[in-house]
Amino acid sequence: MARILVTSALPYINGVKHLGNLAGSMLPADVYARFERMRGHEVLAICATDEHGTPAELAAAAAGQDVKTYCDEQHEIQKDIGERFGLSWDYFGRTSSPQNAELTQHFAEVLEEKGLIEEVVEKQIYSIDDARFLPDRYVQGTCPNCGYEKARGDQCDSCGRLLDPTDLIDPYSAVSGSRNLEVRDTRHLRLLQTKMEDRLRAWVDAASGWPSLAKSIAYKWLDEGLRDRTITRDLSWGVPVVKNGKPREGFEDKVFYVWFDAPIGYIGATVEWADLTGGDWQRWWRTDQGADDVTYVQFMGKDNVAFHTVSFPATILGSDEPWKTVDRLKAFNWLTWYGGKFSTSEKRGVFMDQAIALLPADYWRWYLTAGAPEGADAQFTWEHFQGVVNKDLADVLGNFVNRILRFGASRFEGEIPAGGTPGEAERWLYAEVDQRLEAIAKHYEAMEFRKAAAETRALWAAGNEYLTRAEPWTHFKTDRERAALGVRTGVNLCRLFALIAHPVIPFTADKIMNALGLSHEGYDWPRASAEEILTALPPGRPFSPPEVLFAKIEDEQVAEWRERFGGAVD
Repeated sequence: MARILVTSALPYINGVKHLGNLAGSMLPADVYARFERMRGHEVLAICATDEHGTPAELAAAAAGQDVKTYCDEQHEIQKDIGERFGLSWDYFGRTSSPQNAELTQHFAEVLEEKGLIEEVVEKQIYSIDDARFLPDRYVQGTCPNCGYEKARGDQCDSCGRLLDPTDLIDPYSAVSGSRNLEVRDTRHLRLLQTKMEDRLRAWVDAASGWPSLAKSIAYKWLDEGLRDRTITRDLSWGVPVVKNGKPREGFEDKVFYVWFDAPIGYIGATVEWADLTGGDWQRWWRTDQGADDVTYVQFMGKDNVAFHTVSFPATILGSDEPWKTVDRLKAFNWLTWYGGKFSTSEKRGVFMDQAIALLPADYWRWYLTAGAPEGADAQFTWEHFQGVVNKDLADVLGNFVNRILRFGASRFEGEIPAGGTPGEAERWLYAEVDQRLEAIAKHYEAMEFRKAAAETRALWAAGNEYLTRAEPWTHFKTDRERAALGVRTGVNLCRLFALIAHPVIPFTADKIMNALGLSHEGYDWPRASAEEILTALPPGRPFSPPEVLFAKIEDEQVAEWRERFGGAVD
């Protein structure tokens, strides 16, 4: 039994996340964790709300709340909506926890002892009209490299180049739009990433289990030349800056930069979990305490890759302490909204609370997994969503379960019938099942979610093809035993379909298992031969048809949603 640590990029606290956030980190992490649990491995799935930084302060002010109250409420909202989507975290923590503050302060002190942090006086953009220093991301202007007019002060979204706010041409405040800015001196702590460049490159070189997208982004940052980055900010909400357990002189009105403490939050949330459950967090994170046997898998969108392949490793490796580093990093491209970006700040796209108010979670889970933005950006449209749901879920899976269980219930009194000898149709089916099951497992192991979903659907389709070949309804009057064989095999297929569906559409899997009287059983990945799998439920076992698993999405609904949520981006 392997031990697998799974983390997904931490959702930011300023509001419910959109479907792009779900598709690019939280959902695939959950699908993978569910699959590995089914295989009998010990899995610890950790996530948390990322709660520090200027956006939290501004969102709280807009809501008329103090920032702690705002974050308390938003954490519960995000936790609840995640659970409603079936995200099976072992723990969903908070970067504002005391555990994370203690770890963040620990890393800062250790890195300073190692000569990797120094005090500096920096020139930073101050907005006179906003009466505040502006964090990098809240200064916008024209990129000096590519001319993109909405580049942020830390990075240009168009060309990907790392920037400092003072690099921008014609900068303005993203808070108020004011151009009444000036450069002022402010004292900060700087992480000397340049001292770690060779070590980080060697670490990336040695990494395996990363898709090409992740490695290319890491090398882009390294090839452009790392910059030393300040890890403190002129804010009041965040992890206080201390030295030797006391407020650091001259830093009393400063906190650690959100991108310094947020990745440490993976560890912090695990400590929260351990404190709550009595678990041992060190066996997951300290290689001197057993974590050398852990496979650590991270999931994130491409915009987070650089921080997880350069900045966070600089913290972990630079400490020279025995911390676990990532083994496999799955990076995703973007899910786009009619070709444009989903955006939390601009309220563009469908958000998780809106989505689940429209349709149950499994509609979204299947669509976002089957069309995961792996090799390239994937475009969301209502029409495509309708087509995938109706074809895959209603016509293929739902139709199969409905047909066989209703027929079996009406003709065989709701019990699996005995009789019949497997023939050509069953031998064809056994070959299909063996082949598809092997392919599905391999794709999940490789974290190729689109391919895993495609093979899952192909196996569901094979079930429908089997019923076409076996024709139990045709044979019922003339060859009852042959009809019984078709029904018995079909009911066992329902169980198999529930098992392979569980990682992606767990609520539907539960409904199918309930219909078969198997709600008390766990979900184990099928390991036996197809013939054994399709005879696992014996004759005489009762079953009952479930309610319709998936209602088709009608054109009128699509028209209504397009009107409500919009279509093409202006």
